[in-house]
Amino acid sequence: MENIIELRNVTKSYDGKTAVIEDINLEIKKGEFVTLLGPSGCGKTTILRMIGGFESVTSGDIFLDGRRINDVPANERPINTVFQKYALFPFLNIYDNIAFGLKLKKLPKDVIDKKVKDVLEMVDLEGFEKRKIQTLSGGQQQRIAIARAIVNKPQILLLDEPLSALDYQMRKDMQLELRQMQKELGITFIFVTHDQEEALTMSDKIIVLSDGKIQQSGTPKEIYDEPANSFVADFIGESNIYNGNMTGHLKVTFCDCEFECLDDYPDGMRIEAVVRPEDVDICRIEEGALKGEVISVIFKGTFYEITIQCGKNEVVAKSTDVVNVGDKVGINIEPDGIHVMPYDATKNHFKGVIGADGGITFADNVIHPDLKLIFGDNIPENPEGINISAFFDPSCGDLTDDAESCDITGNIISIIYKGDHYSYGVRSASGTDYYIDDDYLWNTGDYVGIIIPEEKLEFDVQAEEE
Repeated sequence: MENIIELRNVTKSYDGKTAVIEDINLEIKKGEFVTLLGPSGCGKTTILRMIGGFESVTSGDIFLDGRRINDVPANERPINTVFQKYALFPFLNIYDNIAFGLKLKKLPKDVIDKKVKDVLEMVDLEGFEKRKIQTLSGGQQQRIAIARAIVNKPQILLLDEPLSALDYQMRKDMQLELRQMQKELGITFIFVTHDQEEALTMSDKIIVLSDGKIQQSGTPKEIYDEPANSFVADFIGESNIYNGNMTGHLKVTFCDCEFECLDDYPDGMRIEAVVRPEDVDICRIEEGALKGEVISVIFKGTFYEITIQCGKNEVVAKSTDVVNVGDKVGINIEPDGIHVMPYDATKNHFKGVIGADGGITFADNVIHPDLKLIFGDNIPENPEGINISAFFDPSCGDLTDDAESCDITGNIISIIYKGDHYSYGVRSASGTDYYIDDDYLWNTGDYVGIIIPEEKLEFDVQAEEE
């Protein structure tokens, strides 16, 4: 299939400094149902608005059918939008709401009548033409908003969290109806949501976003079964995520236990292992590779969510078997139930420069390490101006609520549970991100101080750029 939309190196900034969208490259094919998925503030609605022409591009290009449309006004793009709040006209009846755009085009009345009748049949509201908007339920209003958007048969329909105002059952019903409608129309749907179940149910392709960047793009099955990183694994569905190491050919160790797996990485490589709760097999304690005690059992209607304490680590399982808190059980995990991801070794790498006093200035701090730690016995006579990189492992840092006592402070922007600790992303006022492992549970948005023991920093001299 041909691409209908392409974003090439697109960046969006509102203040000229902080990028809301950073160097996005994206391809959407004709007739696809594509979902932009991510937490609040990740940039998904900004991308939708740039495609629709409601926001300008700071840099980069947007193409529609191979034509650059950066400067094409929204009303001249063959794109319609269904907004979160529907934006229906309360003073017009259903017929006039749907026919509004057709009347602006001065189409004959018989043509308008037929088009309105056809779309009302499609959204299962035929015979509602004379009803007032105020008499409709939320689900019916949403159908009218969709009918108004598709009556002109646009090439692309943008949907900005249109189901968020509906109750759970109505939302599920509308998910199926939207998917069927898209198949019947054959037009491209670009859907924005933060609801993972919604994205998995409806999409041909899911684009997972975080912090203005694409984390992964793929089919729902690819995204769920083979997440690209711990953020995707944690955000899409429920996951057990553990730090570990490869310990041989198709062998991985985590939770102090070795398992066979299907991912082949070098022996000794640091990794993160993802195990979905439905892939955790509970058995008799003597038959399990892992052994533990049940600490929580929650009935979820069609299964039990069971949490098992295995040494320092918690393991969450989904099972139809009945167990009780306090039971001693075994755990087995089949090779195809373990997804192995290389550990992100780029975290907590910072660049600095040696000053006249021997101190190294980094993004949020100045430190004065013993230069022997960097140069050994070959300290330059005048080290001023030499570029240095510093690194610390997330497990070496600490967080504190006594922020005033710390040189580095910031707000928590991400939390991922890793079985026996939490992995936090903290963003300082300068926009620098730090990653810290901590046993204590903080909340997203908490203002914290960051403690980095200088003796835990590793330094390296950076080659001069030519």
